[in-house]
Amino acid sequence: MENKNVSLYAVILILGIPFIYATYLYPELPEIIPIHFNIKGEADGWGGRDSIFLGPGIIAFAGLFTYFLLANIKKIDPKRSKQMDSAFYQNMGVLINLFLSCLSMIILYITAHPGIPIEKVLFPLLGLAFAAIGWYFPKFSQNYFAGFKLPWTLENENNWNATHKLAGKVWLICGSIQIIAGLLLPAVPSFIIFFANMIVMILVPTIFSYRMFKNGNKVS
Repeated sequence: MENKNVSLYAVILILGIPFIYATYLYPELPEIIPIHFNIKGEADGWGGRDSIFLGPGIIAFAGLFTYFLLANIKKIDPKRSKQMDSAFYQNMGVLINLFLSCLSMIILYITAHPGIPIEKVLFPLLGLAFAAIGWYFPKFSQNYFAGFKLPWTLENENNWNATHKLAGKVWLICGSIQIIAGLLLPAVPSFIIFFANMIVMILVPTIFSYRMFKNGNKVS
């Protein structure tokens, strides 16, 4: 069986688990359930119990779209780099869907068990996702769909490689900080650190890439 088919079946199975869990929860749910939470982890939006399937549905759609994009990236990317490893991007698609499925399961559990501090699970999970993406960044081949798609990285392969090598380190560090903050701090400080991490993870590689471009695409 081709690796692509195995990966697709794995994604379908992974994304199906939240639907099974939602079906299990459904008979015991009240008529009105929380469907949205604020930064403190408190419910601030409500809907009928049928909406228990809405979140898994949206996440499944996003997950499948992401997987098919990554699985076919070598075919649709204008650069069509010979260095692009299709299996690498397929496996990345599987891992992204694993994260999305875990996120869906957390939301379902919190929906069925009001009062559980969602931030103690959500922020560490986000930190783990950042760290995992950071580990992948240096392995990204130059393309138009995944990674830091800046004018300077797309123009020059050395710029791309150096920027993603740095981005990998930055995302690993910020992801680790987010995991620790999510486990030890209350919701609001964890959210502030999450927002600060996002700024750092985007700005630092972007500024580095531009400075390298201005330096003739040589690492200063």
